[in-house]
Amino acid sequence: MVEEISNRELSDIVQLVRTRYGYDFTDYAPASLKRRFVRFIGHVRLNSVRELLTRLENDPVFFRRMTQFITVNVTEMFRDPPFYRDMRELVLPRLASYPIIKIWHAGCATGEEVFSMVILLQEAGLLERCRIYATDLNAANLEKAGQAIIPLRYMKEYTQNYILAGGLQDFSNYYTARYDHAIISPALRKNIIFFQHNLVTDQVFNEFHLVCCRNVFIYFNRRLQDRVIGLFRESLAPLGYLALGLKESMMFTEERRHFEEVSDSSKIYRRKL
Repeated sequence: MVEEISNRELSDIVQLVRTRYGYDFTDYAPASLKRRFVRFIGHVRLNSVRELLTRLENDPVFFRRMTQFITVNVTEMFRDPPFYRDMRELVLPRLASYPIIKIWHAGCATGEEVFSMVILLQEAGLLERCRIYATDLNAANLEKAGQAIIPLRYMKEYTQNYILAGGLQDFSNYYTARYDHAIISPALRKNIIFFQHNLVTDQVFNEFHLVCCRNVFIYFNRRLQDRVIGLFRESLAPLGYLALGLKESMMFTEERRHFEEVSDSSKIYRRKL
C-alpha cells in the first residue's frame, strides 16, 4: 500500500501525463495532488507509483479513469448558505439591469451549485434572460450534471441549506422525487449549457456578467491562481462579478488591483472599469 508520494515521484507522474496526454497538473498545489494520487493508487489497488506510471503510459482508458478520480470536487446544493444570500441581495439586483445575463460556472463538478444558482435566478425573475455556461475538466462530472439526477438522501440537507440561504418557495417544487433520486426540473435547466473546459490551458470563450469558480483555487499554486484570475478578468464585462470559495482569496494575486470587494465574507468581487 502506498502511503505517500515523494516530490520526484509526483514530478514523474505530472510529466508523463503532460507528455502523453496533454493534461498539465504542473501548477496544482503539490500537497493536495499527492493526497489525491495516493487515494487513487489505493482505489485501484496498485502497489507502487511505478505500477501507476506503467498503467498510465500504456492504457488511455486507465488515464481517463485517473483523471476523473483526481479532478472530482466536493459539492452540494446551496453550499455555504450566506454566500447565496449575498448573491440574492448584492449581485442579482445589479444583474437585473442587463437584457441578457451571461453567467459562467467554472469547475462546476456535478452541477449542484449551478442548479442552486438557477433557483436563485428563477426566484429573482431573471432566469428567462440568463444563459448559463457550466464547465469542468472532468467529462464524467459533466455527464452527471447534464442528467440532473441527485440522490434523494441528500435533499433534506439541501432543503435546510436553501432555507438558510433565504429561499422563497417550497424547495420540493424544484425537483421530482423518483424512487431514491431527485430530478431537477427541466424548466430550470433549459438555459444551462454544460461543456468541457480546462482552466489551465483553455482560453476566454465569451463575455460574462458573473463568473462563479468556488472551491477550485484551493487545488492550484499561486502562479496558476494568477493565471486563472487573469482569465476570469478577461472574461468579465466591465463591472462584472467574480465569486470564489470561502477559503479562497485573491488578496495576494497580481490581479487583485483589477477588482473591488463586494463581500469579504462571501468572497464576491467586482471587476473595475
